[in-house]
Amino acid sequence: MNRNSFTTAPSDVREIRHFHLFCGLGGGAKGFNKASPRVGNMVGKFRCIGGIDVDAPAIRDFERLTGARGTVLDLFDRSQFMDFHGVEPPAGWREAGPADIRAAAGGEYPHIVFLSAPCKGFSGLLSEGKSKTAKYVALNRLTERGVWMMLEAFSDNPPELVIFENVPRIMTRGRHLLDRIADLFRAYGYAWAETTHDCGEIGALAQSRRRFFGVARHLEKVPPFLYEPPQKRLQAVGTVLGRLPLPGDPAGGPMHRVPRLQWKTWVRLAFVEAGRDWRSLNRLAVENGHLKDYLIVPGYHAGYLGVGRWSDHSGTVQGHSGPTNGAFSVADPRFDQSARWNDGQALGVRDWNEPTGTVAGQQGPLQGAYSVADPRHTGPSKHNNEFRIVPWEREAGAVTGAHGTGQCVADPRNHREGFGKYAVTDWSDAAGTVISGSTTGQGAYAVADPRPNGIPQSGDHYLTGGHYGVVGWGDTSGAVSAAACHDNGRWSVADPRVCDSVQVGKFCMPAPADKLVAVIRAIDGTWHRPFTTLDLAALQSLIDPDEIWSSDPITQRAIEARDSALIAEAVGILRLDGESDSAWRERIGNAVPPDAAEAIGNVMGTTLLLAWSGETFVLSSAPIWVRPVAVALSVAQGESI
Repeated sequence: MNRNSFTTAPSDVREIRHFHLFCGLGGGAKGFNKASPRVGNMVGKFRCIGGIDVDAPAIRDFERLTGARGTVLDLFDRSQFMDFHGVEPPAGWREAGPADIRAAAGGEYPHIVFLSAPCKGFSGLLSEGKSKTAKYVALNRLTERGVWMMLEAFSDNPPELVIFENVPRIMTRGRHLLDRIADLFRAYGYAWAETTHDCGEIGALAQSRRRFFGVARHLEKVPPFLYEPPQKRLQAVGTVLGRLPLPGDPAGGPMHRVPRLQWKTWVRLAFVEAGRDWRSLNRLAVENGHLKDYLIVPGYHAGYLGVGRWSDHSGTVQGHSGPTNGAFSVADPRFDQSARWNDGQALGVRDWNEPTGTVAGQQGPLQGAYSVADPRHTGPSKHNNEFRIVPWEREAGAVTGAHGTGQCVADPRNHREGFGKYAVTDWSDAAGTVISGSTTGQGAYAVADPRPNGIPQSGDHYLTGGHYGVVGWGDTSGAVSAAACHDNGRWSVADPRVCDSVQVGKFCMPAPADKLVAVIRAIDGTWHRPFTTLDLAALQSLIDPDEIWSSDPITQRAIEARDSALIAEAVGILRLDGESDSAWRERIGNAVPPDAAEAIGNVMGTTLLLAWSGETFVLSSAPIWVRPVAVALSVAQGESI
């Protein structure tokens, strides 16, 4: 609430400068810029003084989203560069140092520094063995090097607060690095705390995104506690995606196009139950590669198989006027059944020994009994028992001079050379004698095991990875991944909105491998489709749909009339740098959600305003960021924030 409503004292606006290492596209910086902390008549105004990242397209996105200058800078040292890339650095490359960090900040000193170091080596998506290779060890060491260079760069005027964000698994895989980072902060006069929080609950997002936060508070410059951001309820994905245009709508821009998937993939997604993944397909009955209990039919539009009245006029005659693509049939009343058909001889078949009726001018099978049951046999003579096989326990037929008269027998005896060699025992049969050697292929050698799903094998993580998973419209999404795709997690949604912008082929169903955009109405009546790139950006709170679109036409016109330049700028922001959807998705998945960053910025800004106003304590119902903590001792102990 604005204090000016109760007092004439003017607001005391204090600038809070923030700087970002490993900034990516700038989600954290954008959220900090939106924060607006207030203590009494003291108001905090955040300003970003710069960001550093090695990815040039990400820096261009950073500059557009934040309005601050970004710097493309490789923070590897020489050995880390060689371990990660496997080659010598190119000509002109040099190691970055603290002076480069100060230059990237424009020579200014930040109050808050946000570090979001690369997390790929710590992520559970990377196997434990691969995370220990030289490449990812070098990437992981970048966390410690980044913290050291930042502390050295601003050692003359240390930042009041530092926040270090990463995946929760860093607390196990990177334990030795975190211990060294904590020692660095303490050596520079900071208190350090490690916690995990759900960014979805901090920012009221539609995704659950658990993250590790290491928070450092400079003991001398910031005596007050740093409180945790308040927790909020997660939203359903439908509350966010429902405010976006339908996928494929030009109003959503190029990032809202629907991926072109193979037809068989669309079918699989359609039969995955909302809220489940590919394992729900196991419950379908399949015979000869086809679904036994379900049929997919084209969703034809009005006029399909239409029949016009005799008294009505017809529609426009088209180039292809068939019964399946319009009302190109007619209910013709001029059909009188022939009197010759009163005896029901249509499709009649004459017996070989009977005379036929009169041969008329029309002799089709549908016009009378113009077919005959012909008993004549064509080809060489054959016996009834040709290729008959006699069971082992039954008698044989008469032995004749002719060939093939049941002279085969179902002999159960194993007559092959090397009886029992490499025999495969049926699952329901008894095994042979267990012998000491298996090199001969005899004895209890092998079994036909019908349980392939129970045999541990490479790729078992596929079972629980949520592949081809479909999120219900009213459910919460998981954390948006940098590699989010329909076939590697729960990255599709059961969209209940009607979409009529996709046309179905004229004559036949697509081939299994045909790539297309298809709308298949699932059993629950929704369209199971992959998240578009714009959907993921909205789930990450990188955009606010209500600022650009409205389902109410009057409201939409008011939005456009309010500030057409703002709308043009917002629509421009919807397209990240470059043309690649995979690159867009990677940068979106790596981003810190701005709404979560805004909540963190508010509590950090409040702490700074308290420190600048001379307060050392404030009564708050919010928990202190470090728990458990004894309030009476927290000021005196350096390990508390």
